[in-house]
Amino acid sequence: MENLIICLILFISVITDLRNRKILNIVTFPAIIGGLIYFSIFSGFDGFVFSGKGFLVGLGLLFIPFAMGGIGAGDVKLLAAIGAWKGAMFVFYTGIYAAIIGGVIAIFILIKQRKLGFTFKSMLFSLMFFRGTQGSLEINSGNQGTVSIPYAVPIAIGALLSFMWELLR
Repeated sequence: MENLIICLILFISVITDLRNRKILNIVTFPAIIGGLIYFSIFSGFDGFVFSGKGFLVGLGLLFIPFAMGGIGAGDVKLLAAIGAWKGAMFVFYTGIYAAIIGGVIAIFILIKQRKLGFTFKSMLFSLMFFRGTQGSLEINSGNQGTVSIPYAVPIAIGALLSFMWELLR
């Protein structure tokens, strides 16, 4: 049942992120609360701890990129919702896979737009002087100097890879 719920959440989130560049709270908040309640009812306190740890790991994985302005709050809540349903290890692997896939997608976009060198210089400058990027990793039509991807896509691919990893174990 958990896998079906995660697939539904991811499907809706990918569609809305691709269309509107938003991951809806009406999807993520009930998913988080539902995961916590579901595991609490069926597994008691241990279930609540399992779901809570997953939620916190999912939240923690993307909190710093969000705080630096490089990722949206919906992406953070989506990963936290996955964690609430699948636990800490699943969401950890999903986050790692999503980061790798998102990075590869971003590099391809930057190469296509001939902005790879400029972006690496800007990131290096930001790291050297501990300065936030404030959205410099976003692609939007309003600002020609920014690049972004709908991050629900790498998260969904990362979750699918984690599902496959679960099946192989």
